[in-house]
Amino acid sequence: MLRLLLALVVVGVSASAVKAETVLDYDFFKRKVEPIFLKKRADHARCTVCHQQSNNAFRLEKLPDGAAFWNEEQSKKNFAVVSSLVVPGDPAQSRLLLQPLAPQAGGNAYHSGGWQFASKNDPDWKRLEAWVRGSKK
Repeated sequence: MLRLLLALVVVGVSASAVKAETVLDYDFFKRKVEPIFLKKRADHARCTVCHQQSNNAFRLEKLPDGAAFWNEEQSKKNFAVVSSLVVPGDPAQSRLLLQPLAPQAGGNAYHSGGWQFASKNDPDWKRLEAWVRGSKK
């Protein structure tokens, strides 16, 4: 019994240490995550339609007139805001991943923009998950 308890403690400490060591990569965010917010998805508005200068926690910078992408300063601000919506190393606790995910797939019950992702197998959802897990590729 003592061995089992000790093993559970070690596993729990190891999992916590991995999460604590996870660092969100800005370059990955800029190259792979931000474009998702601009992408038109079937039957949905782009994330930017509702989340540019919104009054909720997921507030993206407004694109400059005529621009197709954010400038460096805006991307850094977006990174700071979006980083606050995730638990590095723990996608299951990250609002950025749960809010737009269909409830049947484990997401939140309500998202005013509809469920952007029907499942966790969506390539864009997987890209967000990879970033939260600390991927740099």
